[in-house]
Amino acid sequence: MIRLQQIEMAAFAGACLLAACPVGAAPAAVLLKNGVIHTQAARGTIDGGSVLIVAGRVTAIGRDLVAPAGAEVIDLKGRPVTPALFGGVGQMGVTEVEAEASTNDSTLKLGQMRPEFDLTYAFNPDSVPLAVSRVEGIGFALLAPGAEAGRKGGPGSSIIAGLGSVVRLDGRRPRAPVALAVTVGADAGPLAGESRAAAFMLLAQALEEARAAAPLAAGEQRLLTPAGRRVLKSFLLEQKPVVFEVDRAADIRTVVEFAAREKLKAVVHGGAEAWRLAPLLARAQVPVVLDPLDDLPEQFDQIGATLENAARLHAAGVTVVFSRRSASPHDARKLRQAAGNAVAHGLPWDAALAALTSAPAKVFRAAAEFGSIEAGRPANLVVWSGDPLEVSTLVDASWLDGRRQSLRSRQTELRDRYLAKLKAGAAR
Repeated sequence: MIRLQQIEMAAFAGACLLAACPVGAAPAAVLLKNGVIHTQAARGTIDGGSVLIVAGRVTAIGRDLVAPAGAEVIDLKGRPVTPALFGGVGQMGVTEVEAEASTNDSTLKLGQMRPEFDLTYAFNPDSVPLAVSRVEGIGFALLAPGAEAGRKGGPGSSIIAGLGSVVRLDGRRPRAPVALAVTVGADAGPLAGESRAAAFMLLAQALEEARAAAPLAAGEQRLLTPAGRRVLKSFLLEQKPVVFEVDRAADIRTVVEFAAREKLKAVVHGGAEAWRLAPLLARAQVPVVLDPLDDLPEQFDQIGATLENAARLHAAGVTVVFSRRSASPHDARKLRQAAGNAVAHGLPWDAALAALTSAPAKVFRAAAEFGSIEAGRPANLVVWSGDPLEVSTLVDASWLDGRRQSLRSRQTELRDRYLAKLKAGAAR
């Protein structure tokens, strides 16, 4: 829903703050001064701080910075500044209308194991949810394929869904693949002979094929294509993250043990019962990507779901990343509210912000661009009207790769089109 009253209030409050800096302009330098700068880096939080942006990069952070000649100077008047937020793991840029197949490219349904499946070829930088998400302060997300059983006798996907890549929400092309999406647990049953045990059997066979140097013997059956073997082998050699979709505590334990045996850099995604294994996950240094709103179980694998999942994992030393359980790009904008709920259930505020910024940037190898505000890094940051984890807070301004971003989307266009009629009682 469009929060009309909140948007009007934020527009009024931010008018003086932002009027001097036109959207899309790229002045030689911009100085944001007198704000609360949450750097998510060694500098921590700087009250009354400033950020200097020169040629698209952060060049200085601190207090009492001096603007160079010709710079735009914006007085933040105490407003918070954070790194651009993470939009979760999902279908950002490849799904438009979920009920319309021609606009949904998220899942490969060949009935084959194809780890080389790369969604970035279908990424649409003009996709409507990207602009809607930018308005909510989101700057990057992990584009990852889904796994789905076949319907009406047709082929489904496989336990290895394909490659995941970091996408930037400013129109640039996605980064090279950095993750591999794998489904285990109850959801893997229909994809692996109706047994979750078979998922690990098939995955072990695929890894063995990727490591093997011998050519295919006559009559030998293999799961992977030559391209699939090359991709999987590169993940093993480069220790890129393997993202396991899994919820049940017993299955998470199996993932940790399997990953240690196969020397995989595992990431748990879903993790409804991850809190039950918090010490094990901390020792194994396995991050958990979770939805802070998971509570009532949707299936038997989630019986132990709790709103305190993030807080318990963090207290044990586990790296926590936030993502909505739904992979729909239309749900990414709700992630800030979910993070606020995690704070309400025991997670420290700074840890919640990290789960939306620095933690996903590090886990998915995007820390050189996103996740922190540091000198020398691209300016990917957001100015907020208030606490960014409060649902009533809105974005006053944002920069991606040093370029000021528009805060207009299809939703704001519709608001502006019908708001006058609504106020006049003529919206019929």
